[in-house]
Amino acid sequence: QVQLQESGGGVVQPGGSLRLACVASGWSPNMYAMGWFRQSPGKNREWVAAISWSGGSRSYGDSVRGRFTISKETNGNTVTLQMNRLKPEDTAVYYCAVKPETYSRSSSYYTGSNEYDYWGQGTQVTVSS
Repeated sequence: QVQLQESGGGVVQPGGSLRLACVASGWSPNMYAMGWFRQSPGKNREWVAAISWSGGSRSYGDSVRGRFTISKETNGNTVTLQMNRLKPEDTAVYYCAVKPETYSRSSSYYTGSNEYDYWGQGTQVTVSS
């Protein structure tokens, strides 16, 4: 059973930065395609960013491209989301999602929520002055 542990949410002023982290465990070897989604009250869950298990391929949603950076640490099971120049509209619960992968899919990343197998519990990000 894969488990996810998220951290790093909080309250920040507009223009500020936050860094989210998600640690996955329970799948061997450490080959996880990983992604971040967010959801604010009254809205559908929105894809934010995704990265392949190798870390070599990544993609971003239009609303965050150029401000957010998704990365994987060398241990293979930790993904971070560096969020810069935050705006009030970035306020949401942010969810980490993972898909255990095979070696051959080293460049695959996923943008649909139904493509992921496991989800974190979510962490609140609030951007407010």
